[in-house]
Amino acid sequence: MNNSVKNTGRLLWAGLRALLVLTVVCGVIYPLAVTGVAQTLFHNKANGSEIKSEGKVVGSSLIGQRYDLPLKKGQETAEPDLKWFQPRPSNGLGSNSVNTQYKLILSGATNLSGDNGAINGKCTAKSEEGTLCAQVVAAKAAVIKDNSVGGYTVKLSDVPADAVTSSGSGLDPDISPAYADLQVHRIAELNGLSVTQVDKLVKDHTSSRILGFMGEPRVNVLELNVALKGLVAKS
Repeated sequence: MNNSVKNTGRLLWAGLRALLVLTVVCGVIYPLAVTGVAQTLFHNKANGSEIKSEGKVVGSSLIGQRYDLPLKKGQETAEPDLKWFQPRPSNGLGSNSVNTQYKLILSGATNLSGDNGAINGKCTAKSEEGTLCAQVVAAKAAVIKDNSVGGYTVKLSDVPADAVTSSGSGLDPDISPAYADLQVHRIAELNGLSVTQVDKLVKDHTSSRILGFMGEPRVNVLELNVALKGLVAKS
């Protein structure tokens, strides 16, 4: 009986010691080490890749956000504020009601197939409302209308795919250089800048492929608009 109690006590004490050691190693030392490495070597990424403007955090370089005018009476969908570079579409994904200043878009896909609403394999103005084709056709028309300014006319063939389709998450923070270039004349006219100034701004904020071969060249919309705000203030 005594031996049984002693053995049980030894086992419990061994288990308790293992629990204490593993708690310290896995619950204290390891998290502190990982946090220390992250804060030392990857400080910006570890803190959410924050972007600041005038000393205040205005968003993350990893999460897209919209640039819309305040809703007017009777409106269900806000109109884009055309003074700013516009991101990829995010229609059909809803919006966040918690942080209304940031207007974070809910993450998710529309789950519409590539030929949703197509007629004879093509998207046309006759595509059924609510289908992907109808959204793309409407988006193309809006892009052409909004960006044809001051003698500069956007052609249908000039509209890149990312200007009329959302990403899989709806939170893509980047646009293609082609879509950014398409918006240059509108931005210049509405902000009292020269086309050369805005074009240089886009070029300065165009990132190349990762390691030279992964992904595509891209422009972060939030970073570009922060720079645009600074350029307008100087001008």
